Amino acid sequence: MPLTQIGLGSYTSSLAWRAGHHRLQSERECEGLTDNAIGGRDQRDWWPPDLIQTPASFIWPPRPVAALKWLFGFPGYLWPLNSFYLAMALVTWFFLTPDLATMRSFEPGWMAIIFGRNLALTFLVYGALHLYLYILKGQGTQFKYNTRPQATKSRAFLFGHQVRDNMFWSLASGVTTWTAYEAVTLWAFANGLLPFNNWESNPVWFVVLLALIPIIHAVHFYLAHRLLHWRPLYDSAHYLHHRNVNVGPWSGLSMHPLEHLLYFSGVLIQWAIALHPIHAMFHLQFVALAPALGHCGFGRIVLGGDKAVRLNTGFHYLHHKHFECNYSGEGLPVFDKWFGTFHDGSEAAHARLKERLARRHGSAKG
Repeated sequence: MPLTQIGLGSYTSSLAWRAGHHRLQSERECEGLTDNAIGGRDQRDWWPPDLIQTPASFIWPPRPVAALKWLFGFPGYLWPLNSFYLAMALVTWFFLTPDLATMRSFEPGWMAIIFGRNLALTFLVYGALHLYLYILKGQGTQFKYNTRPQATKSRAFLFGHQVRDNMFWSLASGVTTWTAYEAVTLWAFANGLLPFNNWESNPVWFVVLLALIPIIHAVHFYLAHRLLHWRPLYDSAHYLHHRNVNVGPWSGLSMHPLEHLLYFSGVLIQWAIALHPIHAMFHLQFVALAPALGHCGFGRIVLGGDKAVRLNTGFHYLHHKHFECNYSGEGLPVFDKWFGTFHDGSEAAHARLKERLARRHGSAKG
């Protein structure tokens, strides 16, 4: 079966509940926080009640109040996730990174420290999410998009086990590639090949650049991702990531080494514009760690009682389910909106996807 057709039929039934459906009550109004009270579930899939929206800052005509709310609101662009990743990068730079003077030559000692630190950060973020959601089953299948367990006996994965396969590629290839890019970048800063400026030299650009890094990554991710769906690159590399239709945290960084090289190459942009190693470090850590939450497989994290944190994970989950939509990152779907591959979770969007694929298959046969 062509990969573009996988899951298209089953998805129609999972959207039936949307017909004539009004906006549902908020979490605080629910009598018991259940995934049927917020959104809807068919035999397999849960879907959130709200359609995926383009961030207000990228809508025309401008909506200043909504844009400011998206930028500074909670949750929003700056808070809490991007601030969390920035705080982690700052702690890493000040307390977990060797002195830059020791990095003027490639020595096994300092490179091993960086590799060990990156390995620990990966286990901390990916491992914690997997432990809570999939081992301890902290919220069962509540707000899980696909209620089936991840594969434990499948020839599609190394060791016949999806999680072990994902961990292998994430750690053996992902962390190694991340560390290699970081080591070369720090070496270049240490040798004056990249400009090193303290924030006092240009505090406004220093802070603005930190804030722009998730957007810079989003642009690079979209371009790289579209390239990876070019048939030769898909068949040789990206297929490995897309074996994960029923995703979990460790699926996020589970990629072929060739894809890792392309995925982390966004840090090269920092070689041209960064003022300080912290910009490159934040960029790399964001790229390395954010996919854990983006691929966690859940639409909300239950905090207890009648409260849950809404996640922007449905957008990319639809990409893993249908392959040829939603190529952008979770938080910035604007590129798919512009280029006609946007799927917001509605019946209308799914009908457009099927029509587009039918035209493609028809032209291919012709």
